[in-house]
Amino acid sequence: MSTALPASHDVVTVPEAMTALRLSRSKIYDLIRSGVLRSYTEGRARRIPTEALQTYIHNKLEEAA
Repeated sequence: MSTALPASHDVVTVPEAMTALRLSRSKIYDLIRSGVLRSYTEGRARRIPTEALQTYIHNKLEEAA
C-alpha cells in the first residue's frame, strides 16, 4: 500500500495529508488536536512531518491486526 506523499518532502501540508490518508480536513484536525497525529505551526501554516503520517498508518495497521 503506498500513500500519495511526495518522496522528497520531510513535511506536508494539511491538504497533502488529507490526500495521503484519504480523510477529511476536519478529521485531520481532530487527529492533530487529540495528539494522535503530530504537527507544528510555522507562522500561520500547519505542517505535518511525513514521519508522523507513517507512524499514524503503522499504528492503525497494528490496531487492525
